[in-house]
Amino acid sequence: MNIAYIVGLVLSFVFILLGMLGFPTISVDKLMNFVDMPSVMIVVGCTFAVLAASVPTSALAGIPKHIGMVMNTNMFSPMTYIDQLTEVANKARKDGLLSLEGMAAEQKDPFFKQAIMLLVDGNDADRVRLVLETDIEQMAARHDVGAAMYEKGSAVAPAFGMVGTLCGLINMCKGLNMSDGSSSLGDDMGTAMITTMYGCILAHMVFGPIAAHLRTRADEEILCKQIIVEGITGIQAGENPKFLRERLLTFVAQNARSADKG
Repeated sequence: MNIAYIVGLVLSFVFILLGMLGFPTISVDKLMNFVDMPSVMIVVGCTFAVLAASVPTSALAGIPKHIGMVMNTNMFSPMTYIDQLTEVANKARKDGLLSLEGMAAEQKDPFFKQAIMLLVDGNDADRVRLVLETDIEQMAARHDVGAAMYEKGSAVAPAFGMVGTLCGLINMCKGLNMSDGSSSLGDDMGTAMITTMYGCILAHMVFGPIAAHLRTRADEEILCKQIIVEGITGIQAGENPKFLRERLLTFVAQNARSADKG
């Protein structure tokens, strides 16, 4: 569970809510001053409409998965892959590469399973690396589409906040020319100001953090896959399992390395 994300998001909304209520003198009545349906339609409605028009349908359908990735900080563990690769190396050294087929069948990670099977099938080292690195590049491109969607939202929301501001100011100016239009000036000015606030909230408190975490998860997954590539090619080259483990540990920060290095 991504506690830091939850705490940060909750605190940001709490602080902005306290500001709306006029802290330290709390007045609940002030809260309704910040509720404006025209502003919601302009900022929230238009932002999501533009996103729907700008990104593939698959990216929109992946929103629940993206939220799950943001919340799960333990999706990718380099040390787990290093331990598994060490086991594979020991098995290959003892019983040969063909004996790894059983270990491949037990793998839940499709990429790891594919990597082992490339060895079992007797592919040369260059071909193994080419296939696996191409897989990583394509995966990174797919992840980039998801993160870019939220970055797009982070850029679009303030823009529609400004559009809402212009709409409010235009209505206000039009009202100045009407003998009975002065009563709408307050509402028009409110729309002009509130849309800017809604745009900033949506961009920096919703879309921005999600995009940042998705980029982080993508980097973590790429690191794990790079470890698999180096491990598999090292096994194919016949490296000593202990040396291979030490080499793979260089991908991991010193404080994250397991005390037991096998």
